[in-house]
Formats: sequence, structure tokens, C-alpha cells
Amino acid sequence: MADEPTLGEVVRRLEAIHADLKEDLREYGARLDKKVSVERYELERRAADDVHRQVIERVAAIEAERVQEKREAEAERRKREDERRADRRLVFSCLVAPVLLLILQAYLAARGAGA
Repeated sequence: MADEPTLGEVVRRLEAIHADLKEDLREYGARLDKKVSVERYELERRAADDVHRQVIERVAAIEAERVQEKREAEAERRKREDERRADRRLVFSCLVAPVLLLILQAYLAARGAGA
């Protein structure tokens, strides 16, 4: 009978086990309080996905605007080149052609007068 615990020892051991269980349950409760619920996780993930999608849309819009500006600049450059060509033709027809006609007339008059 000396190997068997006394009733007081059994009660003390049960109380120690009970206290350990209470402490373990408090620790689990504290851990659970720190955990994020699945609903909250899903909401935060969706919000992050929405922000990510908005950033992608903004970047795509900026890129599309940049491409459009590049096209407009190219069209403007072509327009300026066409205007320069038209100006050159105008200068030729207004200045050079009359001078050439005058020289031709003078040549023909000199040739006709000499004959």
C-alpha cells in the first residue's frame, strides 16, 4: 500500500492537471485570438486583388495614352514635313520659275534679234 498514492496526493495531482489544462486553454484562446478568420482573410485578399487590378488598369491606360501621344507626334511630324515640301514647291513656282521664264524669254529675244 505504500506504493499507492494517498487521497490527498490524488487531489493535488488532479488540481495540478486541472490548472495545467486551464493554462493550456488560455494559451490556445490567446493563439486563436491572434489568428485571422477565413472571412477576413478572403476580404483582405479580395481588396488586395482589387487594388492590384486597379494599378494594372492605370498602367494600361497610361501606356495606351503614351502610344496615342506617340502616334499623334508622328502624325504631326509628317504634317510638318508635308508643309515643308509644299513650301519648297511654292518657292520654286513663285521665285525660280518666273526667273527661268525671264531668262528663257531673254534668250529667245536675243536669238530672234540676232537672226
